[in-house]
Amino acid sequence: MWRIWGAAIGVVAAFLLAGVGSVAFFAPSPLPAHPTGGALPFFETDDFAGSGTCEACHNGLVDAGGTPVGIPDDWRATMMANSARDPLWQARVSVEVSRTPSLSTTIEATCARCHAPMAFTQATVWGTPVEVLGNGFLDPTHPLHEAALDGVSCTLCHQIISDTFDAPGEGNFVIDTSTTPPNRLLYGPFDDVLTMPMQQMVGFTPVQGKQIEDAALCGTCHNLTTETVLADGTPTGHQFPEQRTYDEWEASAFGDGVGDDDQSCQACHMPLAEGAVPLASIPNALPPRAPFHRHTFTGANVFMLRMLRDHAETLGVPASTDQIERTMTETVNFLQRQTARLVVHTALVSDTVVLTVTVQNLAGHKFPSGYPSRRAWLHVVVSDTHGTPIFASGTPLPDGRIAGNAADQNPATFEPHYTVITDPSQVQIYESIMQDANGDITYTLLRAASYAKDNRLLPRGFDKSTVPSDIGVYGKAQNDVDFTGGQDTVVYRLPGTGDSFYHVQVRLLYQTLAAPFANDVLATTTPQTQAWETLYATADREPVVIAETHTVAMPWHTYVPLVVSP
Repeated sequence: MWRIWGAAIGVVAAFLLAGVGSVAFFAPSPLPAHPTGGALPFFETDDFAGSGTCEACHNGLVDAGGTPVGIPDDWRATMMANSARDPLWQARVSVEVSRTPSLSTTIEATCARCHAPMAFTQATVWGTPVEVLGNGFLDPTHPLHEAALDGVSCTLCHQIISDTFDAPGEGNFVIDTSTTPPNRLLYGPFDDVLTMPMQQMVGFTPVQGKQIEDAALCGTCHNLTTETVLADGTPTGHQFPEQRTYDEWEASAFGDGVGDDDQSCQACHMPLAEGAVPLASIPNALPPRAPFHRHTFTGANVFMLRMLRDHAETLGVPASTDQIERTMTETVNFLQRQTARLVVHTALVSDTVVLTVTVQNLAGHKFPSGYPSRRAWLHVVVSDTHGTPIFASGTPLPDGRIAGNAADQNPATFEPHYTVITDPSQVQIYESIMQDANGDITYTLLRAASYAKDNRLLPRGFDKSTVPSDIGVYGKAQNDVDFTGGQDTVVYRLPGTGDSFYHVQVRLLYQTLAAPFANDVLATTTPQTQAWETLYATADREPVVIAETHTVAMPWHTYVPLVVSP
């Protein structure tokens, strides 16, 4: 028996070194580095100021462990900072407007409300049109262009008051626009702060406001409902829950207000610095404060961060190559440590390889969550004793598709949820698939009326039988007893080849932009989609490995973990 065990170890080790199941991805030509990055803007409007005005005093901070934690430098390479520069967002807005031109004003205002919130708010106060395309916010000559491209910036979030926190969503944040400098209030988590420097330099008065630590502040933009529109542009009056990250969190053990495991959005996405940190770089102005949450706003969009890095000058990204790389590294680390975990049990029964794969969701909301282009899936490879693959499901392809996925071959179809997989053409994909009022699959956001499938991994504490329909489970996962709050289990039953043992590799992969969503954008020609097509042609489409397990299937054991991550 020990000889068999030793042989298995040797073979598996050789597989690991050889990279069994590895896939070659696009390797775009290196683009010029962006060593210094663009400057943060110094604009000022009646109610807002650019992030550059905050940089002088709130950069140069270092925590007790020696890690640089400057607020603008942590923020400038994030998706929050680049929410309006995001070329996919710009292209998607243009697609929706092109397909329903009669609702262009509503579409542009809805999208700008959270992606260019300072420009949206200021234009609304001024009584001027809220426009993104054409002569709107993306036009460099527009008076609110800088405010738009500054994204979700300092003087936006820190001015939000808590009037609408009982029902956050739809970009319904509230800012007191009746004040004037220097009496515009900026809310922070601490009391006893210096008011004079900010009043004199930027025209704001810092005060304590506990709403800045409330998950509902994030929920104002991370819950979004759209009205279903027919192909001829007729609104149906039906409301479609496009994104419900906040509601998902509230229905989980992290946000239900019960027990000791509550965690806000900020607790996960704004990681704590080590020890106490001064709030500003002014020497001896204030004692260091704790807890100090870094402004990294760590999420999951590695794909777009790569694009921002590779085209930083073209897109006007206000971050250096090093800063973007740092954000990417922290994002990948976050994904691999705080989103999901694999537990794999194996057996060899009468030359049938039986794998029981459990995916545990560690996040405080569905995974993936947010915009419905995101998907995670299981990539399973079984190889014989000679290292020859005898089964592969969910192999990622270089162009961003998934081998065997029905939707990637025909966007009018989709891959169902599985409880048992027996064939390489079957892939367990955790995703949401939209359908229109006629029940046809759609990737046009305003056509969406319901979900044909939503089997995204549920957070711990989430009861799929009692939650509101807006955050429900759709498709075959509804009746899967192993698809529960916190995890999903799928069984693979595969015919063997007569070997005494088999190597098993299981990976959970994640992709921000599913291929059908990418292709749907390219199906409409606008200046923004043409710009997107150029960027996407050379984009690095490699998925992120969330978790990975290597083991062996033998007749006499059920689980031998050799490599497990994270």
